[in-house]
Amino acid sequence: MYADAETIRKILTSTGDTWAVVGLSSNPSRAAYGVAATLQRFGKRIVPVHPKAETVHGEPGYASLADIPFPVDVVDVFVNSDLAGAVADEAVTIGAKAVWFQLGVIDEAAYARTRAAGLSMVMDRCPAIEIPQLPR
Repeated sequence: MYADAETIRKILTSTGDTWAVVGLSSNPSRAAYGVAATLQRFGKRIVPVHPKAETVHGEPGYASLADIPFPVDVVDVFVNSDLAGAVADEAVTIGAKAVWFQLGVIDEAAYARTRAAGLSMVMDRCPAIEIPQLPR
């Protein structure tokens, strides 16, 4: 298990509301598109991070985490597992408070590095599934 209920609750309720969604594009058939919309519905500010730097759900995009000119609380990762570790390392570098690897995104070494750096982390879960289940 890569996240306990308390860590999930903490990230979703008290870590902060600015979520960089890495891999988010304007393609509505991609999972990141729907997850970002759900996060917005629950009051999160989403920040699209994609090489194309597209505007998605009304929010301007950035080509990388390093390009975002304001603090990011949570980095939500929608890239292949073999690329996810580098994104987690970049999240640490930019001072994010938490990293969230989506369903199917697993990198145990990155999980250990990120936790050792003091960040909260969830791996192989989806915030759009978890957030509606939180008590209101």
